[in-house]
Amino acid sequence: MNQRFSLKKRYKSFGHAFRGLFYALRTQHNLWIQLALMAIAVALGFVFCITRFEWLAIIGVSGLVLVLEIVNTALETFLDAWYPHHNKTIGKVKDIAAGAVLMGAIAALITGLVIFLPKIVGL
Repeated sequence: MNQRFSLKKRYKSFGHAFRGLFYALRTQHNLWIQLALMAIAVALGFVFCITRFEWLAIIGVSGLVLVLEIVNTALETFLDAWYPHHNKTIGKVKDIAAGAVLMGAIAALITGLVIFLPKIVGL
């Protein structure tokens, strides 16, 4: 697979990626909730003047949750197309992927609590 680098192909690749991202943004209500919570965390970061390390932690866990949600959406979309009828095993796979998103969200929540709770209590 020896292909030459092509700006036109890279441009098209970004187009596909943005189309997928916009699909997820249009259709995934959980993604809306996660983005809203991320916006709250960012606002609190500015209010409490958090450190650079704290910013990195908030950005890292927030990005992780968003990425997990989008990958979960891709997996569910694929499985729904491949197996349109209810299938016990496919249901388990989808549940496991959703569980990964939940674990990321729990990690983000704990990170937010560790960073912001002492600052809020200290008011």
